[in-house]
Amino acid sequence: MVSKTQVAPKKTVLVTGAAGALAMRVIARLNGRYNVIAVDFRHKVETDAGIPSYLVELHKRGFEDVFAEHTIDAVIHIGRVFAHEKTRMQRYNANVLGTRRLLELCRKYKVKQVIIHSTYFVYGASAYNPALLEEDAPLKASEVTQDLVDSVEVESLANIYLWKHPELNITILRPCNVLGPGVRNTMSILLGRRLAPVLIGFSPMMQFLHVDDMADAMILAFVANKPGIYNVAPDDYVPYQEAVRQCGCRRLPIPSIPPVLPKAISGALNWNAFFPPYLINYFKYPVIIDGQLFQRTFGWRPHRNLNDIFSYYRKQKLAAVIQQ
Repeated sequence: MVSKTQVAPKKTVLVTGAAGALAMRVIARLNGRYNVIAVDFRHKVETDAGIPSYLVELHKRGFEDVFAEHTIDAVIHIGRVFAHEKTRMQRYNANVLGTRRLLELCRKYKVKQVIIHSTYFVYGASAYNPALLEEDAPLKASEVTQDLVDSVEVESLANIYLWKHPELNITILRPCNVLGPGVRNTMSILLGRRLAPVLIGFSPMMQFLHVDDMADAMILAFVANKPGIYNVAPDDYVPYQEAVRQCGCRRLPIPSIPPVLPKAISGALNWNAFFPPYLINYFKYPVIIDGQLFQRTFGWRPHRNLNDIFSYYRKQKLAAVIQQ
């Protein structure tokens, strides 16, 4: 008598920030192998057949209905409000209170794995940063500006739950600058413009990662399920002003002395979307993260080089010129 082979049921994965370019790629990679649920706070995302999509704010009561309706095995938390999208209080509510609510619901409904998308900004930009920042470096961003407090607090929350609730299997990923088609973060908006501000006398080294490589990194972290904190970055980096040039931008020199002047200019010209005053130090001092731990642990290597990343922005500008 031949016994029938039992097929394990597909895991159900909830992905937040589903309207974003990174989340869309993560969902596309998960779809088919897993049951996927898409959640976003901006608008209801049009998804493939069989993928439920919800418009809901994470810090409000309606979010629990998603957990009550589905048996969720894992959460990939990508959704975050950027500084140019909302006020400081709205960002705090969505990012910090929303993440706390998410983690509490994961505990309540016995979710077995959580991946949190963070940012290298939490390290803070300083002339005294070491050449390579490892995962145990202090998070000093909130000392520099109150506008990055929510990013640091999200990490602090995640760290607390990581150690107090090991059953959640929390993985925190801190990527460098993620760029590419559809990405709408600060650096992508800046490099997508024809004219990019640069600080006179400064051109710090920066790291850049293609959005497809970041999506691959998140899938590897999900499949391997090795909780912890990991920087995600390639081994190469480039001076900021060289990145501006390779992206086809014209440089707009901004005086850097006295220190308050570039912040005042940025604020006066309403450049918050792509050259926000609170990130000025990141355009002065290098913040280079060491991604070796993630590479060794998950066997990850980026497949797109700097030219692959920057060529997208060059082609954008060329297409705009041709259309004129």
